[in-house]
Amino acid sequence: MKLLQKNILILFLLLTSSCVTKFIPKTSEDKEILVVEGLITDKPGANIVKVSKSLPLGTKSTAKPVNGCIVTISDDLGNNFNLNESVAGTYQTDSLQFRGVTGRFYTLHISINTAFNNLNYESYPMEMKPVPQIDSIYYEKLTFKFGNDGVTPSQEGCQVFLNTHDPANQCKFFRWEYKETWEFHLPYTVPNNICWISNSSDVINIKNTSSLQESKVERYPINLISNITDRLRVKYSILVNQYSLNEDEYYYWEKLQNISQQVGGLYDIIPSIVASNVYCLTDPNEKVLGYFSVSANSSRRIFIHDHFAGVLSEYTDEACIADTAYAGQVVPASAWVIFTSMIPPYMVYTYTKGCADCTVRGTKTEPDFWQ
Repeated sequence: MKLLQKNILILFLLLTSSCVTKFIPKTSEDKEILVVEGLITDKPGANIVKVSKSLPLGTKSTAKPVNGCIVTISDDLGNNFNLNESVAGTYQTDSLQFRGVTGRFYTLHISINTAFNNLNYESYPMEMKPVPQIDSIYYEKLTFKFGNDGVTPSQEGCQVFLNTHDPANQCKFFRWEYKETWEFHLPYTVPNNICWISNSSDVINIKNTSSLQESKVERYPINLISNITDRLRVKYSILVNQYSLNEDEYYYWEKLQNISQQVGGLYDIIPSIVASNVYCLTDPNEKVLGYFSVSANSSRRIFIHDHFAGVLSEYTDEACIADTAYAGQVVPASAWVIFTSMIPPYMVYTYTKGCADCTVRGTKTEPDFWQ
């Protein structure tokens, strides 16, 4: 969902880009455009649909949630499922009542009632295509060389790859997302010195196998982990989610991917070039952004616990240590002690809280899948 939000934001920012001075042109685009972001899968748990409005040109491009909507999902068997608003603009299914089924068609319905009018929106019926299991996820070390002076040591990272195939040849269009988690340590004797960080993917990973005799993907590069991060210093994990797509949704993501890789002028790309599968029943001329995704899902996780030369540490003495307070001296009130010695008595302190408390970046709670 965050990835879709990011790419919708890119669409809107392309309308407001300027090289030298701020210029807000006259445009036929609506001042506010409805944005729908939804994904339902065959996995247990709640499914989320977000409804928001993009803001006018010349304003901060942050989506404005639309609350109080009536949101439902129907299937091709005549079943209807209500979504409840958990926070403003975010609507979710009841995990005990709804779970996607492959082969079924699902339609999203949104009703927005205001003091001025009632607007009704609907998606096209979307089939949940089956998805195969991920065959394997693996990594290969990469060496990054800086200079050819023979003195600067080589530094290492890795490329994470994915293999998958569909023996039934039903899934021709794939999309992948991942969530990465890594453990990091502070090099000082402080209470909170071991933490974990989790990040979700923010790039579009898609593959079309329709031109192949067999639906097979080999050595797909899911994620490149460089040496300029501390992800690989201790232990790293990546959970990859694989989604089935129908052809229309594949080309939607492909257009977003092309846009995210371009830096164009104001009139190179406009939001209407990426058609949504959601439309307004009340006003057929109204534009809608975003997509209602219906995808089966399979997932696989790997851990990377290896030695990588030259991996960055954010907590060097140069970056953290401010000064030392010896016996009788007072540590400044704005400082944090990161090391204490009794012989001779002294305290090393920092003005950077993150050097004394790992929870500034991460969490002390170990993930339940970590061991």
